[in-house]
Amino acid sequence: MTREISEELSADADGTPSKSQRKRDMHALQALGAELVRLRREQLDRLDLPDELREAVEFAHRVTSHEARRRHMQYLGKLMRQVDADTIRAGIAGVTGESRAAVAQMHLAERWRERLLEDDAALTEFLAGHPGADVQWLRAAIRAARRERAAERAPRQARELYRWLHGQLRDRAAHEG
Repeated sequence: MTREISEELSADADGTPSKSQRKRDMHALQALGAELVRLRREQLDRLDLPDELREAVEFAHRVTSHEARRRHMQYLGKLMRQVDADTIRAGIAGVTGESRAAVAQMHLAERWRERLLEDDAALTEFLAGHPGADVQWLRAAIRAARRERAAERAPRQARELYRWLHGQLRDRAAHEG
């Protein structure tokens, strides 16, 4: 048995994590910090982060020097030790669409968009479930998307309608949850 392995085993015997395990944990937190830096600003705004961590992530966007960025990522890893990493992972999964709930919400927005474009009665049904919706904007967006579809143009208005529906459904889920 090598000295390093025997030290790791003896450290595990008394219940404390080994130095190697602590380093793996720190690298994992640093990688989670890097995931936060890769998020777009609007995604970052939807996460509930401590102010100091949020400022550090925003500062990382402005750092251009390779070495300075590396040091700052280590600093982010240090800040990550003070927060619940599982909560942040779940938040990242939610805003990037990797969670089941986020994917289900996207599918629901797609189904509503298709129903609204196909059937006028769907608009009444949607408005009944979402009384705070902007009716005038919604009617105009549906008409524009239908014209676009009939003219076989790129679905710019349909995408805009989807984004609006997704935002409405997300806000409603946030208020209910």
